[in-house]
Formats: sequence, C-alpha cells, structure tokens
Amino acid sequence: MSRAAEILRDSRKIVLKVGSNVLATEEGTLDRGQAASIARQALALIGQGKQVIVVSSGAGVSGAGVIGAQNRRGDVNYQQALCAVGQVELMMEYKKHFEAGGRTVGQILLTAEDFEMRVSAMNIRNTFFTLLDEGVVPIINENDSVSYAEILDQISDNDSLAAQTANLWNANLLVLMTDVDGVYDSSPKLHAGAQLIEEVTNVEELLAQIEIKGKSTWGTGGMESKIRAAAAVGKYGIPMLLVNGRREGVLADVLEGGRCTLFLP
Repeated sequence: MSRAAEILRDSRKIVLKVGSNVLATEEGTLDRGQAASIARQALALIGQGKQVIVVSSGAGVSGAGVIGAQNRRGDVNYQQALCAVGQVELMMEYKKHFEAGGRTVGQILLTAEDFEMRVSAMNIRNTFFTLLDEGVVPIINENDSVSYAEILDQISDNDSLAAQTANLWNANLLVLMTDVDGVYDSSPKLHAGAQLIEEVTNVEELLAQIEIKGKSTWGTGGMESKIRAAAAVGKYGIPMLLVNGRREGVLADVLEGGRCTLFLP
C-alpha cells in the first residue's frame, strides 16, 4: 500500500476541498453530476468512520447557471452578486445529494479575517465540533458577497481557507480536489512529457524546481496556492493530498494506489 493510501485510510478527521474547476461545466455553470460525485465520496469516507468537513468553491459558476451569465462580467460587484445567487443553488445541490445518503449539511460562510480574531476562531471551531457531533456535514465557502479578496485574488482563496480550517480543527488530513492528478514538474496541459511528482517533503524546494503558470479556467487559485496550502498545514503536522476531483471515485482509487501527490509535513 502506498504512503498516500495509508494516510487516507488511517485519517479520521478530513478536510475535503473542492475547486471550482471540479464543479464547473465547460460553459462555466454548475456540473450537477460532479456535485453528486463529491457527496458520494464524502459519504463513503463518513461510512468508514471518518469525520469530514467540505470546503467548496463553485458559488460563482452556480450563480452563472441560474441567471444565464455564462460570459461573466469581470467587475467585483457583479461577481459578488453571482456568488450570492450561486451560494443558494450550490447548497441546495449538496443538500439533495447528502440527504440521499442520510446526512444533513450545514453552511458556514467565512473570511480570512474570521480566523485571525481569537473569539471568532473559537466560535468557528465550536461550530465545527457541534455540527459533527450531531452528524451534520459542514460545508464551508468564502463569504464572497461580503469579502471580495478571493474574487480579486489579492489576499485569500479557498485553498488557503481549507488550510486554515484544517489547522483550526486539528485535522488529520487535507485533501484538495482539482482538475489534474497532482503536481507535475511542468504544466501537463502544455507539455505532453510532464511528470507527476508523487511525494513532496520540501515545499520551497518544489517551488524552485517546477514550472507554475496561470490559474484554472473558472477558479481563483492556481497550483501555487495549493502548494502554499500544503506548506500551511505542514507547519501543524498535517499532510495534504492533491487529487483529480474530475475522476469519478478518485479517493477510492487513491486507496488502491492511484495517482496523486502527497505532501508530507
């Protein structure tokens, strides 16, 4: 069994972050089949006796689908409005699929500043524990209609939010779902010979060695933000898996030795 498989198998508290590109269709609207897949995989982990917190992007693409705004305007106010509409749509979709598996979901909208104030951070942590004790799956997203940091990509993104969540909750593992199998030595979308890096023990060395260009089509965080998230949780002794959330059953595949990148603290 691979080290990634062992860590996933043995982890009892998992933060599962889902990127916008995982949840988006080619037209930039919500892929409902993907939302169902995420719910099934989270429920499978819960069925193995694990606790799962989901950090999900996708409010913007969900809003675009609702109001027919596939060619989204770039101004901040319009993006915030899309997120306000899309947050409802996204949660309704998750609610449907989790309830089909016998679980209720609870929404928590956060900003980076919420983690910086001790009282707010403790309130967040207490909410995590209470929801999980009641068998509710917390689903977290950036509060984009209030805080536009993620939209402008200046301060935060949901990769960072997922890392902060994992640290605050003292998780055993952070799993980031994106649209590639892991970290490559160069962009697999640009170079056919790009090689997957299966295990990382030094983030700064990795950043110095590999080619990182651009961002995902519908998301705000690029590969560098994911690697920085690994560094952030690594300081607290938490490993991170980077997996391809577009692949059906990718977490079960990792347990069988499937492709991914493991970041060790």
